[in-house]
Amino acid sequence: METEMKKIRKAVLRALIWTVGAFLSAAIVFTAASEAWMWRDGSRARMTTEGPFTATEKSLDRHGLPSWFADAKFGIMLRWGLYSVPAFAPAGRTFAERMAGDYDRAMTRNPYAEDYANAMKDPSSPTAEYHRRHYGTAPYSGFAPEFEAGLEKWDPEGWAAAFHAAGASYVVITAKYADGYALWPTSVRNPHAPGFHSERDLVGELAKAVRAKGMRFGVYYSGGADWTFRPGVVRTFGDHAYQPYGEDYRAYAVAQMRELIERYEPDILWNDVFWPTGHKRLFSLLADYYNTVPEGVVNDRWETVTLGRQILGWEPVRGVFDAFLKRALPDPEAVDGLGTRKDVPHSDFRTFEHGSHDTVQEKFWQRDRGIGGSFGWNRAETDADYASFEEILNDLVNAAANNGALMLNIGPGGGEGVIPPGQRDRLKAIGAWMRVNREALDGTRPWRRSVTATRDGAKVAFTRKGDVLYATVLGRPEGSVVLEDVVLRGTATHLGTGERAALSASEGGTRIAAEALDGSYAPVFRMTP
Repeated sequence: METEMKKIRKAVLRALIWTVGAFLSAAIVFTAASEAWMWRDGSRARMTTEGPFTATEKSLDRHGLPSWFADAKFGIMLRWGLYSVPAFAPAGRTFAERMAGDYDRAMTRNPYAEDYANAMKDPSSPTAEYHRRHYGTAPYSGFAPEFEAGLEKWDPEGWAAAFHAAGASYVVITAKYADGYALWPTSVRNPHAPGFHSERDLVGELAKAVRAKGMRFGVYYSGGADWTFRPGVVRTFGDHAYQPYGEDYRAYAVAQMRELIERYEPDILWNDVFWPTGHKRLFSLLADYYNTVPEGVVNDRWETVTLGRQILGWEPVRGVFDAFLKRALPDPEAVDGLGTRKDVPHSDFRTFEHGSHDTVQEKFWQRDRGIGGSFGWNRAETDADYASFEEILNDLVNAAANNGALMLNIGPGGGEGVIPPGQRDRLKAIGAWMRVNREALDGTRPWRRSVTATRDGAKVAFTRKGDVLYATVLGRPEGSVVLEDVVLRGTATHLGTGERAALSASEGGTRIAAEALDGSYAPVFRMTP
């Protein structure tokens, strides 16, 4: 028996040694392969400018947040392209609900009309059924002639005037979405879809119109997804996040982004999903951008590619990721986390889609949202599917109070670029409020606390400029307002009427003895010592 036990122990020991050795060998091989991949990708890094910024993380981090961007609390993003012609997606369920309830097909049944080109590839999807009924067997590229014909009626100056009247400080356009269609006459050839771009310089014309109104201009670029380089259908979040692109796409994306920087000098460089190269090529690009546009800003969606990410693009490995995520997603916090990007080595501000902040953040951030369930125009949505003016304004005021900003997505229709009535109405309502109360947002900074509540239960958000404090009551008070748990002294001025009211203590809070309030939403009080 003792001899048998010794044999078993030796066998177990040999198995353990073999397993550890195999694991260590695999780790060494993977590390060596990863280093080789990064070296090969990094060897293609090139800078084209001279200036104070170089292609290192330390150098890029010396680029501070420009004051113009910290001052600007409201921006517009335009989701506009070929998908604006059919303008369809299944309405009625949010992206989070689709992910949690139908994960295996979520990316072809989500509410985003801008994803039409991908969704129509799934023959069982509502989008494919809609396409067959209205367009037969026409390819997605068949929308280009209709889009381009509609451009004869497009009015970029009218857009700029509308966004300026709404109180926006900057406008960002989807220069190239994941469908691959470029909104400028790019000289960078797409090997899979030659000529798949506008002959008219839509980016340049809008940049000119926006800047003529005194607003800043930015470009959105889908660096991490281009379906012209991937013919297969994207069904799951794993398909979306870990797409196995090769060097042909990496070179293409770098060249197009450089072209956008050189031609338009965008004030905002807004990348989406991830960036398809390693960090050395990215740092070279960003250093060239800052040397070209010293007061430009970049968002945080620049997670770079590694060998590990490439391996996740391999379908069997991606399947394991999808299986894990599918089990986790019934938890609402897990879905919210998908829109919360992890920190990248360098960015000027953070972005959030499915969440927000209720406390003051150290790093400036941006709440990115649509008016409806879709970011682009979805003709299946009705006014009831749109967020109310009050909800949108709450997001705007809350962002400013917590060291952030709101970027509201607008989805124009067709090449004509007609802004749907429900979206236009929201813009006008925001503009009317901003004309009276803009000073409580633009140029402000967070106070020592961002929010409190009134004695009646309405949320109150604080912002400040030096010693001047602003309190925005997110409700409809019709008389005196009592702020809970905060003691203030001095005088309050209602921005809407100019009425001055004394501040007085009231059971641990502060009473604003206003009399001229008429029940309008979100009155603002300027308080001075």
